[in-house]
Amino acid sequence: MAGFFREVARRVFSQELKDSNLASRDENDQYAPQYVLTPTGAKVNRIFLVGTLIEKEDIGTDSEYWRGRISDPTGSFLVYAGQYQPEASQFLADCELPVFVAVVGKTSTYTTDDGNVLTSIRPESIQQVDELTRDLWVLDTAKQTLERIRAVEAGEDPNSKLAKEHYFTDTDSYRVMVKKALESLKESEY
Repeated sequence: MAGFFREVARRVFSQELKDSNLASRDENDQYAPQYVLTPTGAKVNRIFLVGTLIEKEDIGTDSEYWRGRISDPTGSFLVYAGQYQPEASQFLADCELPVFVAVVGKTSTYTTDDGNVLTSIRPESIQQVDELTRDLWVLDTAKQTLERIRAVEAGEDPNSKLAKEHYFTDTDSYRVMVKKALESLKESEY
């Protein structure tokens, strides 16, 4: 297929994704990818996260539709899987809690009646992983977040400028978030 490519799956902590409320499309086409711009300037269409699946519930009425809550050191992500995500849905149906998982998925936003923007993830895949994989994800996500924080402070690219203008990004609070995430790792292992 000419012109087809997959978006890079970005690494973002749950607190930052939860703070995100600026969604856009690059084109006016309804099928163009939707992006969520985070306060540190990550332009997210697909996300890669690793954390602990701590809750799951079949919230479907006519067919299975699963909601899962995945915790990282800064908060939690919500994932939703149904008939169009059969592998992810089956994983959620069959797994025992709690379990470390890696998820690649698409971000989606929903604006409530009172104007709040809720961000969730529609998983393309969910796999069980080990604690080391989770710890390495935390380290890598911390590094990438700090790089984005520096870009926001320097105003280096259009995404970081837009994030700073829209969110009035308090980079110190995101540095504290990164520190909290890193402190959650077992020091004896590193």
